[in-house]
Amino acid sequence: MLKAIQNLGSPTTITTATTVGFVAYFYRLKPPHATKTSAFVSNSTSPQSLLSFYSPRTRPTKPLLFLTRKTRSLEPVRAHSTRPESRMDGTSSSSSSVAAQSSGSARKINFCQWCGGQTKHDIPDGEEKTRAICTVCGKIMYQNPKMVVGCLIEHDNKVLLCKRNIQPSYGLWTLPAGYLEIGESAAEGAIRETWEEAHAEVEIVSPFAHLDIPLIGQTYIIFLAKLKKPHFSPGPESLECQLFSLDDIPFDSLAFSSMVVTLKLYIEDVKAGSQKFHYGTINKRPGSSPSDTHAYTLDHHLQS
Repeated sequence: MLKAIQNLGSPTTITTATTVGFVAYFYRLKPPHATKTSAFVSNSTSPQSLLSFYSPRTRPTKPLLFLTRKTRSLEPVRAHSTRPESRMDGTSSSSSSVAAQSSGSARKINFCQWCGGQTKHDIPDGEEKTRAICTVCGKIMYQNPKMVVGCLIEHDNKVLLCKRNIQPSYGLWTLPAGYLEIGESAAEGAIRETWEEAHAEVEIVSPFAHLDIPLIGQTYIIFLAKLKKPHFSPGPESLECQLFSLDDIPFDSLAFSSMVVTLKLYIEDVKAGSQKFHYGTINKRPGSSPSDTHAYTLDHHLQS
């Protein structure tokens, strides 16, 4: 599958698709607290061990390699500056000292995040793209996609969704998901985000979908998961948490196109009676709102 992805011919797709590998680990996470509640909870008044595996016929004989850029004499600096689908207000989950101007899916970096010196924009030796290069310390600032991780939780033939209590897409439904933090695996991040948004203790079942959104610089990793206990409640970023049968999923009220794609693929698998792993590229229509759930196409769809 990795080779097929590499042959798609899109530099953005190749970069994001080949930097994620699923290696079998056993790991168990116990959230700091557990809140018991009913199957439907409303909170509108309020403002780690995993088994990550492939199916027997798709499990790789060797772990997939993580690809990294070769370090040059000028030390590369990775500056994450994108327009995330889950934060259309321009804010990020992590702060940065980079002063930038919006320019499409990347931003023009004017000052070095290391020494504060002014940058020039040029193509470094041996590269093909224009980069921000500090005129004082000589470091290069790279802008890379953000990784979003989350869980598609199955329980009694239903899936758990959260109604957003924050902008963008306030009041719309989503799977529990968010930005991966430094120092945690994709699965750890998905479990953490599920606890933060739904106060649900979950066990990862398998990776389900890897979706790239090049225009806004995001890569989604969604895991199938199950509740350890049938208890959940909305966290600070959620108004409500509710289990939906497949026929009742509110597709007209989903927050993001990534959620629409993920849930549609899941329903197709359930109806076909075959669990699959999906890779695809969500191409947003230029000029459309990142939260416009209808302004996209799913390209390069691979499944195994």
